[in-house]
Amino acid sequence: MNWLQRFCLHCIERYQRNGGGENQFRVDCNFTPTCSEYTRQAILRYGALKGCWRGWLRIRRCNQRDLVNKIHDPLK
Repeated sequence: MNWLQRFCLHCIERYQRNGGGENQFRVDCNFTPTCSEYTRQAILRYGALKGCWRGWLRIRRCNQRDLVNKIHDPLK
């Protein structure tokens, strides 16, 4: 694992420890797994650049605030 992957994973883990989007932005994630967990998994599987890009594309799809039923969208 290179330094960029470690840095990105550290940032995500810190964000998750501090409550994630629910605590930081007062919104609940529409997806399972959450966008931060999805991005973490993508970084571990594809590397920092491609993983962050996939995470960004996932976050961009999050346009329905506080959706009642979560959308199941695992990393493929």
